[in-house]
Amino acid sequence: MKTNTHFAFLDEGSKKEIRRTMLKAVAIPGYQVPFASREMPIARGWGTGGLQITLSIIGKQDVLKVIDQGADESVNAVSIKKLVQETTGVEVTDQTQEASVIQSRHRIPEVALTKEQILVLQVPEPEPLRNVEASEYVTKRLHSEDEYSGAWLMLFEQIMKYNKTATDADHPVYVNDRYVMAPSPIPKFDNPKMHQSESLILLGAGREKKIYAIPPYTDVKSLAFDDYPFTVESFEGNHCHLCGATDVFMDELIDSTSGKTVYQCNDTSYCVARLNEKEKLEVESNHA
Repeated sequence: MKTNTHFAFLDEGSKKEIRRTMLKAVAIPGYQVPFASREMPIARGWGTGGLQITLSIIGKQDVLKVIDQGADESVNAVSIKKLVQETTGVEVTDQTQEASVIQSRHRIPEVALTKEQILVLQVPEPEPLRNVEASEYVTKRLHSEDEYSGAWLMLFEQIMKYNKTATDADHPVYVNDRYVMAPSPIPKFDNPKMHQSESLILLGAGREKKIYAIPPYTDVKSLAFDDYPFTVESFEGNHCHLCGATDVFMDELIDSTSGKTVYQCNDTSYCVARLNEKEKLEVESNHA
């Protein structure tokens, strides 16, 4: 069987078409641009949209980082990283600061991204109005008319039922005071990181055949009522049991030894970097 010989797996015509789609998405922040999603050697729903974006923009000089729900070593992250590396030969890293292209599922890294970096988010459902309207034709019309009462009604019903908004992830955002957008299933904790981000954020949904974007320094506001302001997950009073971090998104775990509840940084590379820094300071202190 003949093996694929194209740089970054996709043929040049496919990459050119996807890049044209991305340019339109950048020009209209938050707007979902349809594209001809290609068949990929991974199942739809497992990051094909983000992968096609990454393969279309990556160059030989780039450094790639891939994370899945905060972890660099998950099956999904390792598989995507392996495919990109084997078809491009690019360098890969676990360190956020070293990466020029970061592909992620369900998280934005804890380290603030810079203008030299591009964040690619995998998206299962790009339409923020899908829970209130099944018709694609109707949702397109609602976006064109700036008619988002359905999204507001969804949040209002949550407040009536739970006395708070119940969107733990994928909380809709208003982009550039124009389009309501699904930020992908990132936790609410990560929504504020999109606002005025220095980095370009590209979002791809392969199964739904949509690409959209948040250009650098764009206003991104999470939908919220004045009397029920937007709030993120709180970890007040807790810290990572490994590195001691307090201002990051954490996982709640059960310690296998003590049986007690402990908290740990969800962003594994951030946690490892803090641990390495602590060890370095301890060594320097002992030699002082």
